[in-house]
Amino acid sequence: MEYFSMLKLKIEKLFLWQRREKRERMDVRNIAVVVEDVDAARTALQWALDNIIRYGDIITLLHVYPLSRSKSKSKARLLRLRGFQLALSFQDICNNFSNTKVEIVVTEENKEGMKIVAAVREIGASMLVVGLHDQSFLYSLAMVHSNIANYFNCRILAINQPPESPLSPMVGVQGSSTNMDFSQIDISGLQVPEPPPPKVKYRICPDPTAIICRLRRSRRRR
Repeated sequence: MEYFSMLKLKIEKLFLWQRREKRERMDVRNIAVVVEDVDAARTALQWALDNIIRYGDIITLLHVYPLSRSKSKSKARLLRLRGFQLALSFQDICNNFSNTKVEIVVTEENKEGMKIVAAVREIGASMLVVGLHDQSFLYSLAMVHSNIANYFNCRILAINQPPESPLSPMVGVQGSSTNMDFSQIDISGLQVPEPPPPKVKYRICPDPTAIICRLRRSRRRR
């Protein structure tokens, strides 16, 4: 009897361990981060590591280098190599955080300009983290396509980092400053400086003593 009870206990523990492992696998998320050689992209990755990355999540560093018009394969190899080097620098940021699993995807843009969309769907990302800047691909997509969030089939977290001002305090806000179709995209502002007070227009008054002197001189001439 004791043997069967011990065996039953071991089987129950095994089932519990398998269920827990399966549940942990189901909770693992694949979070894609767009790799670009701009400060906004690095800040977006840092923000994601601090705020949304959980234990066991997979971080896919995604870099899409521009489509080469040249037929030379050496130029394409050089662009790909630079892309890997840039992605490795982003991986160094991830290495500062423990228990992070990092994958790197470097690919060439296609003629349609939709390579990032295809790559995100292919890896099955549950979230896409993008650093917003003036040349962000989200803007170009929004100018050509409507409802761009539906193309990715995942949540998009666009991090907007305004320029820092040492003279004004920083406050956190949420919202989008663009009038493009970002209705289904989470635009998270990191820190936005308070607007400076409006400048008061004023006129420079002349020296009153100079006016008196001029009046006195004019009277004497008469």
